[in-house]
Amino acid sequence: MSWVLMMDEVIESGLVHDFDASLTGIGQELGAGAYSMSDVLALPIFKQEDSSLPLDDETKNPPFQYVMCAATSPAVKLHDETLTYLNQGQSYEIRMLDNRKMGDMPEITGKLVKSIIRVVFHDRRLQYTEHQQLEGWKWNRPGDRLLDLDIPMSVGIIDTRTNPSQLNAVEFLWDPAKRTSAFIQVHCISTEFTPRKHGGEKGVPFRIQVDTFKQNENGEYTDHLHSASCQIKVFKPKGADRKQKTDREKMEKRTAHEKEKYQPSYDTTILTECSPWPDTTTAYVNNSPSTAPTFTSPQQSTCSVPDSNSSSPNHQGDGVLQTSSEQLQPSATTQETQQWLLKNRFSSYTRLFSNFSGADLLKLTKEDLVQICGAADGIRLYNSLKSRSVRPRLTIYVCQEQPGSSLLQGQQQAAGSGAENGSGTPYVYHAIYLEEMVASEVARKLALVFNIPFHQINQVYRQGPTGIHILVSDQMVQNFQDESCFLFSTVKVENSGGIHIILK
Repeated sequence: MSWVLMMDEVIESGLVHDFDASLTGIGQELGAGAYSMSDVLALPIFKQEDSSLPLDDETKNPPFQYVMCAATSPAVKLHDETLTYLNQGQSYEIRMLDNRKMGDMPEITGKLVKSIIRVVFHDRRLQYTEHQQLEGWKWNRPGDRLLDLDIPMSVGIIDTRTNPSQLNAVEFLWDPAKRTSAFIQVHCISTEFTPRKHGGEKGVPFRIQVDTFKQNENGEYTDHLHSASCQIKVFKPKGADRKQKTDREKMEKRTAHEKEKYQPSYDTTILTECSPWPDTTTAYVNNSPSTAPTFTSPQQSTCSVPDSNSSSPNHQGDGVLQTSSEQLQPSATTQETQQWLLKNRFSSYTRLFSNFSGADLLKLTKEDLVQICGAADGIRLYNSLKSRSVRPRLTIYVCQEQPGSSLLQGQQQAAGSGAENGSGTPYVYHAIYLEEMVASEVARKLALVFNIPFHQINQVYRQGPTGIHILVSDQMVQNFQDESCFLFSTVKVENSGGIHIILK
């Protein structure tokens, strides 16, 4: 037995020796020279670019999510924003969902928040003329609203409000901890805002935007929490269903390779995060929307320089962007660049460009901005940085005739070339730029340039042959020659505080 045990020990020791020998060199084969961890970390999947990755704060989930129960169009390309078709006057549910994680925003736990839903223009050109567009719609549809809440169908909304002067907005309070659904009705259709209405026009897209606020220390709902929006088009009743069917049939006819370039149609529309609606910090101090939300800052509403007042009301946004104070300058500091981004509705990118000066931002190409911000916002940011003034349709030069200095008709041309009036003072003309060829635009620009109360102007006349007064009509304005010169005088209207303006 002892001999057997001895043999077992010999065999075991031999096996151990062979096993140890078999491991020899493994450490050398897998050493640092052949297998470097730094090389692995250098691979693209592990490489981190500071400029392309969001910061930790940006990776947080949004506090809320809004889902509209309406299908998206299948005819939208992959990298474009979704498009949803709605029927005029039909009720659509928007689900207000609490998306917070445990411990997020404890200050609103157990409290109500306020949301404002708007239907606004998607087209940048129409955004600048929103007030005029809505006033025109109101004139054609007296007593109607662009947006309404279907209160009987809505769930969990409290203290609903609509402002008579804000036809495109509704607001309400709701509890994030409870089920909340707001049913909206859009009464305007996309083709009502097209330039020509002869039938068959492509309707303009709108946006449904939801802005949510919490209470401040004074109990007012002014502290912004979250904003999201989606792109829509509104058709006459049943028109959205027909359009959705047409898009679906078109997609079915495409090849499999072509279909890969388009998004699938989803049963619901998720509103994507966006910048808060402009001037929200001041528009809701009185718990009511502002009467005319535009992209023009309050400081730009009155100007002392006559020529700066001569921009058309239909291009106020363009005019503001072109002024030296509003255009981003290469010398702008990082703080000034942040303010410019906020003012031009790029607040979601302020953190990304927190270290950029004006020169840094202006050096970025269109391709750079599209890669950083995505196609929609990248192109919009590039256009804002590189935008130029829109050329007016008509330019006229006007000088106010001083009392006691009258010119004969044959002398007016000489005055336009720099002559002096009777007191030896040269005639100074102001340029008025018209982008709407209508008589009311002439009156409004004259009132702005020469500090005349617009409501006091009764009529604008043009002095004709033998001194007759011809009423200035839209047709007459359309036949003005570009860069025409006019002297004008004012005549008080008896028994009223109004005045007539006479162009000579």
